[in-house]
Amino acid sequence: MKLVKSLLLGSAAGIAAVAGAQAADLPSRKAAPVEYVRVCSAYGAGFFYIPGTDTCLRVGGRVRAEYTVGSRYGNGQDAYGTRSRGRLNVDARTATAYGTLRTFFRYELTVSSGFYAGTVGGNQGIIAPGQARNGAAGPGTASNLDLAFIQFGPITAGRAQSFFDFYANDLTFSTLRTADSRLNLLAYTATFGSGFSATVSLEDRNTGTGTRENGIVGVGGLNGQNFPDIVASLRVDQGWGSAQLSGALTQRSYNNPAFAVARNEDEWGWAVQGGVKINLPMLAAGDHLFLQAAYADGALGYLGWNGQFGSGRLGSAVAGNQLTVADITVDGFGRSKTSTGWSVVAALRHFWTPTLRSELAASYSELKLNYIFPAFQAGGALARPLDPKELIVAGNLIWSPVSGLDIGVEVLYTRTEVRNGVLAADNTGARPGLLAGGRLIKSDDAWAGRLRIQRDF
Repeated sequence: MKLVKSLLLGSAAGIAAVAGAQAADLPSRKAAPVEYVRVCSAYGAGFFYIPGTDTCLRVGGRVRAEYTVGSRYGNGQDAYGTRSRGRLNVDARTATAYGTLRTFFRYELTVSSGFYAGTVGGNQGIIAPGQARNGAAGPGTASNLDLAFIQFGPITAGRAQSFFDFYANDLTFSTLRTADSRLNLLAYTATFGSGFSATVSLEDRNTGTGTRENGIVGVGGLNGQNFPDIVASLRVDQGWGSAQLSGALTQRSYNNPAFAVARNEDEWGWAVQGGVKINLPMLAAGDHLFLQAAYADGALGYLGWNGQFGSGRLGSAVAGNQLTVADITVDGFGRSKTSTGWSVVAALRHFWTPTLRSELAASYSELKLNYIFPAFQAGGALARPLDPKELIVAGNLIWSPVSGLDIGVEVLYTRTEVRNGVLAADNTGARPGLLAGGRLIKSDDAWAGRLRIQRDF
């Protein structure tokens, strides 16, 4: 029996030794190393390293739901509107020997209806008559590449916020008369320390949002521009707030028909703007005030003016019979004149509690247009430029129960006045003559209210 056990144990030991030797001869395979996503703290919260690279990435966005109602003149122009918007932000940054290399883009998709569809310049207080009724303009889906730029050292290239802009509708839900445009540009920024910087930028206003170039009125034909607008700004950012002085120069080419052969000529426009943002921690944490003033000659888009003006019976969309804004006028003798204007803006944010805040903003603007609208004049009335004056006031109350979520309501008032009386538009947008029951007006106003629910992430 002992002999049998010895044989069995010896056989098992021999088999194990042979198996171990054979296993040692087989190729071995190591487990692949696991790459964990690492937090990147160099550029603020939310950034992480793209695995396998030294590039930091942050993905964010926004979802917004809005509901608005508005009242102007008569039941034919009262309406409501709805809007849904989704936004995606992607921010990639890499540290290099030449400074930070940044790539950023923002893309939006929006579905609007009713009162939103007939807005002028995005302002619910300025609605083209005949388009305010629900279904008249129809719902629409819009896609928008809002921003897409590369920053490498002092260079900014792509679609970015204009370097002319300062207060760019930063507060409230509504659009004031202020420069606020994202457009294609190429800019160089020099920094001097202590928060001071200076920028020179070539900007294509034809690709802008909100403040594009305005057209020409008269016998000449507008040919466009030979080069982009030239914008320069000087800015300071410090603990007390920010301040900026900016200027812009624009060129427009047009055909002058006052000669035997129409001759191409140039007209120049310019604008200047100064603004200050003052932090007010003595009132409450996060409180601040914006103050801004601007003047433009032949470049009214830099005041936030484009398209038409008139908040109620003053404006009309019937048969192209609109009160329009133009930068240049050419008379029958081939003489050109530029339109001028100025605007002031004030905006305040105040926190009543850490989760409850209010925003109040207003703009006042005056234009000198140098051209008339014969179709708006009453028979026998003296025709002269209307030179509109406009006041916009908006105020809201916003509750943020959790971080990133805003629930707010806002009221907007717009008033427009013109230099002399014009035929008033009726509920359909038509302008009946005095003998047909029409009347002359020199001012009009509009009200709108809005509910917004917004989540930023």
